[in-house]
Amino acid sequence: MAYRVKELFHTLQGEGINAGRPAVFCRFSGCNLWSGREAQRSSATCRFCDTDFVGTDGEGGGTFEAGELASRAAELWLGATGVPPGRAPASEPEDATGSRALLVCTGGEPLLQLDADAVDAFHRAGFEVAVETNGTIPLPPGVDWVCVSPKANSEVVVRSGDELKLVYPQEGAEPGRFEGGEWNFTHRVLQPMDGEDLEANTLAAARYCMAHPRWRLGIQTHKVIGIP
Repeated sequence: MAYRVKELFHTLQGEGINAGRPAVFCRFSGCNLWSGREAQRSSATCRFCDTDFVGTDGEGGGTFEAGELASRAAELWLGATGVPPGRAPASEPEDATGSRALLVCTGGEPLLQLDADAVDAFHRAGFEVAVETNGTIPLPPGVDWVCVSPKANSEVVVRSGDELKLVYPQEGAEPGRFEGGEWNFTHRVLQPMDGEDLEANTLAAARYCMAHPRWRLGIQTHKVIGIP
């Protein structure tokens, strides 16, 4: 299978439970909840996306087979850290927490393309594989970290994982809808919706978390410090 990738780059994870952790990001092209075209935003299921996931013309983007994509990701990690994925720096023990090479599959909606072959290729290259998904498409086997970000008016089928990251507020996707026993996540993060109401949304999300301690406030730190 050929994978269409908008961009492939090394950075820090900017949000969620792994915020601050070095990672290679693989942003797959395409989404099933919005075309990515501004003219169609108002009629989309997800109307607040702030990411360009159309085409393959971003940094490191292109069309790749699984092995080539994994090799490109490994080259980025090696270039940034001086060691191949799967090997800890000489100053750290091999089992040091957080020293593993993290590969974050995102989009758009990565599960439109990410499959077992790609996951296996990333593993062979030495990566821990994370996915950030809207949860409307079943997961392939082997993913190491599952982050689901539900969108209002969508049917979420991935109801368990490591992290539930909810953009807040969303009418029809209130936090209480995701607190029942059918939603089995280790961590729950409330992320203020960006835009002109960001300050008010952040305060509202903070107040909700203070009153509902199952939730943790999540800030998009990459936007604060100005990195991709």
